[in-house]
Amino acid sequence: MTELVVEIDGESFPARLETDRAPKTVEAFLKVLPYSERIIHVRWSGEACWIPLGDKDFGLGYENATSHPAPGEIILYPGGVSETEILLSYGPTAFASKAGPLAGNHFLTITDKLDRLAELGRGTLWSGAKSIQFRLA
Repeated sequence: MTELVVEIDGESFPARLETDRAPKTVEAFLKVLPYSERIIHVRWSGEACWIPLGDKDFGLGYENATSHPAPGEIILYPGGVSETEILLSYGPTAFASKAGPLAGNHFLTITDKLDRLAELGRGTLWSGAKSIQFRLA
């Protein structure tokens, strides 16, 4: 089992790659590591933050797709109806865009400190973008 660290605003969270359920998405994501960006709060999906990726093409279809990621689950939407994006759920989430409901590939799960993740997520709503980094543990 491959482990990652997701660091948000300087705080580290252990995460598990969902290799058995989303092998192609995991493989594509590992190719971009280490990955640093900023997360912003979602507009339509509930309690989640996202990384907009525009027209980035990972060459993926759907696998292990969900519209309702649980807290700590990270999904990659491969594009199509809306732009490509990574979404990190910290509370109740119904993944959507202005075009309507979407589904993304659940490929990574934060495994600890979900209470702190929720605090950071809410903080993103009220104070704006936060740094995020994904790296191998």
